[in-house]
Amino acid sequence: MSKLNSYMRMIAGSSAAVVAVAVLIAPLSAQIAGQTAPPDFSGTGWVNEGTFNGGGLVEIPGQPYFKQDARYPHVPNNRGRQPTYWIADLNSNPNVKPWAKEVMKKDNEEIIAGKIAYTARSSCDPAGVPGFDQFGFQPVFFLQEKNKVTMLFGGDQQVRHVYLGVPHSASPKLSWYGESVGHYEGDTLVVDTVGLKAGTMVDNFRTPHSDKLHVTERWRIIENDSILEVTFTVEDPDTFEKPWSARQRFRRVTTPYTEEVCIEGNLFLHQWKLHIADKGDF
Repeated sequence: MSKLNSYMRMIAGSSAAVVAVAVLIAPLSAQIAGQTAPPDFSGTGWVNEGTFNGGGLVEIPGQPYFKQDARYPHVPNNRGRQPTYWIADLNSNPNVKPWAKEVMKKDNEEIIAGKIAYTARSSCDPAGVPGFDQFGFQPVFFLQEKNKVTMLFGGDQQVRHVYLGVPHSASPKLSWYGESVGHYEGDTLVVDTVGLKAGTMVDNFRTPHSDKLHVTERWRIIENDSILEVTFTVEDPDTFEKPWSARQRFRRVTTPYTEEVCIEGNLFLHQWKLHIADKGDF
């Protein structure tokens, strides 16, 4: 089976997938009903700029974040030294409620004692939102249609669906990537996501969340068409004292979309149960 046929079966199994692939190959260029054309994120992939320089969020001044515990310095990949994990100084962020810090405290203690730190990428799990915005190493691709934007992470074919110009459902079903609706505001794609089930992390410090998580993203191209920036705001009254925001930036790349084996190959991660879906979660 060719890679294209395998990919098409994976994401849809319907004629909609053919449209999506066509949009990936040919960038969106037409204007819609006399309106200004929306921003064009398609045509190439976008790789997280933080992939090779620490991988953290782009912090917004005045916003509350965890800091690395000074007793356990973080060493990123590709530094010529043994990489280390993100270990939060739990006293550095007063915005996070006690129950979440207790979860993180137990996790930190186990990692310091030798456990492999969990990441959605290494476990081949869905990252949720805003975890999806923090994927690195492989590019993210955008398939832009009139009524939907599909986001695909090239690392292991993680897929998000953003439905344009419609309201949220009255009672969204909880899922890994929740229910995302969106619209264009000039040069910006605005995405509103609810229905995110607990179990994913909102940052590299493995901060948990509840199923009341609500994330708003604003995607736009900056710096002479070379950088895709997303600014996201996180609200979760069960986990955070107040909403907070951060950014992530992606650099345009010519890397093609390719299939990648993930769940079938990560057999060494014996400390976690690797999840294998028996049906699509969208």
